[in-house]
Amino acid sequence: MTVSSKLALSLSLPAIMVASCSNAETGDSADTRSSAGDFSVETMGVFEEPWAIEFAPGTGVMFITEKAGVLKIMDTSTGEIGTVSGAPEVAYGGQGGLGDIAFLPSEADQELTGRTIYLSWAEMGDGETRGAALGRGTLSCDATDLCAIEGLEVIWRQSPKVTGRGHYSHRILVSPDEQYLFIASGDRQKQDPAQDKTNTLGTMVRLNLDGTPAEGNPFADESGVPDEIWSYGHRNILGMDWDAEGRLWEVEHGPAGGDELNLVERAANYGWPTRSNGDNYNGVDIPDHTEDDGFTKPAMHWTPVIAPGDMIIYSGDMFAPWKGNALIAGLKSEAVVRVAIDGSNGTASEEERLEVGGRLRSIEQGPDGAIWVAEDGDAGRLLKLTM
Repeated sequence: MTVSSKLALSLSLPAIMVASCSNAETGDSADTRSSAGDFSVETMGVFEEPWAIEFAPGTGVMFITEKAGVLKIMDTSTGEIGTVSGAPEVAYGGQGGLGDIAFLPSEADQELTGRTIYLSWAEMGDGETRGAALGRGTLSCDATDLCAIEGLEVIWRQSPKVTGRGHYSHRILVSPDEQYLFIASGDRQKQDPAQDKTNTLGTMVRLNLDGTPAEGNPFADESGVPDEIWSYGHRNILGMDWDAEGRLWEVEHGPAGGDELNLVERAANYGWPTRSNGDNYNGVDIPDHTEDDGFTKPAMHWTPVIAPGDMIIYSGDMFAPWKGNALIAGLKSEAVVRVAIDGSNGTASEEERLEVGGRLRSIEQGPDGAIWVAEDGDAGRLLKLTM
């Protein structure tokens, strides 16, 4: 029996009440067309400021973070929704709150109970400072309305904590060999620290599964440099995924223009804030990337911006023509931006934009190859795209 079936059979009246109280709505659908042919877009639920959506591997059970600090669970085979207890207290406001979710693929054959879950969130520091945190816990789920995180502990913190409520990034990705965690650490709108390796702002960090720095990180032997940094010169990474060859790609916000898609390489410096294909919001010019500037160049960039919320690299069969493409949930563009990528030479090209909803915050591939997208903001719809 699958985890999804087990949850459905064990639901009780309280679970149905939880689903009702969560403002879930189902059944609304529309048809649209793209290069893959005609496909349907169906509303599967409505959530308050959804930030991340993630399937527990091997199941049809989805977990959804709501930015104010609530973690939801949804059995997508029945539409029933519950609230997971044991989520952390978060520093909610601005771009801060409950963030990303990650699971271990090797636990796909287990019941939900006993699985490892990773969460990220914004937490308070001294005074008015804040920073991203990464936590690890264990699930205990007897039913959709009886699910909890036990033993949640912080295993990594963004450093230093600073004032402001923006650019936490805090996306989580498990490496294909399941040896490492890659964590996006935003520049916290402070800019210059992204070129200073004595902190982790504006970096990609590489950790062991327990949150300790991974062996072989490129700057571990440099005096005063945190030994978890993998790459730096980033601004605000909000989506990342692996291609079929195990190469890491990320998409990040530029300032006024210059959103970037990057092929992430060990020890690379991506230039922020010294180089950008955008300008400062006050109109002050930032020098564009040039071939001889010494920084790693983006695979592609956007001006006007798309304001990426999340990204996957599609690997399913339902939308077969898109296999190997990056699918980016766009906030400003209000579309799924489909990009063809070439990891052999680090290039990419936009293929089309799919206007399936409003501001799109998160995107995920379902077990059957369907594409799930969560809208941003209050009453953000959870959408399912199928052929």
